[in-house]
Amino acid sequence: MSFDITTAVNLMGLAAVAVFAISGALDAGRQKMDILGFMLIGTATGIGGGTLRDLFLGNVPVFWIREPIWMLICLVASAATYFVAPRLASLTRALIWMDAIGLALFAVVGTEIALNFGTSPLIAVCMGVMTATFGGIARDVLCGSNLTLMNEELYITTALAGSVVYLTLNYLGLPDSYDLIGGFIVGFTLRALAIMFKIKLPNHYRRE
Repeated sequence: MSFDITTAVNLMGLAAVAVFAISGALDAGRQKMDILGFMLIGTATGIGGGTLRDLFLGNVPVFWIREPIWMLICLVASAATYFVAPRLASLTRALIWMDAIGLALFAVVGTEIALNFGTSPLIAVCMGVMTATFGGIARDVLCGSNLTLMNEELYITTALAGSVVYLTLNYLGLPDSYDLIGGFIVGFTLRALAIMFKIKLPNHYRRE
């Protein structure tokens, strides 16, 4: 059975949208919002990065207007989280790990979509990082939470690493499945290690 890159990217994109929607809904849970609040924040988080990417690429109407399934996934995932969240031991910890999975998925998917749109490798990486991070920014701003980007642990760096690894494997001519899986594993593993071991880049502005 041959590997269909388009199908694989779409499936990873749907998974990323769902996971980011869940992370947004979990933040809504921390703010004690009602179910409509969960759905609003979850949807904004799920589609935020991809929307900005499509607008910058001129790929309009944006993906969730062309294919409403993306919006439906966000709404369903967010609504389901409303009922599951009260049973979780820690909403914050669940949010952090959902965000890590979504970050790695979106970094790879965003890079692939930009490459297919005919951009240069540099722009493709920028689109990958943007797709991976902007949904989280929208979530944090709407919920009045501290920006995840302001955390000391590696964040943008992990999305950048996943995107660059995907791009590198792609240009080496390896099978498409290697590109997607390799980029995701590197991005997620680096973010997971940063979360568990408080790994951060040197920053002379930071006061210990």
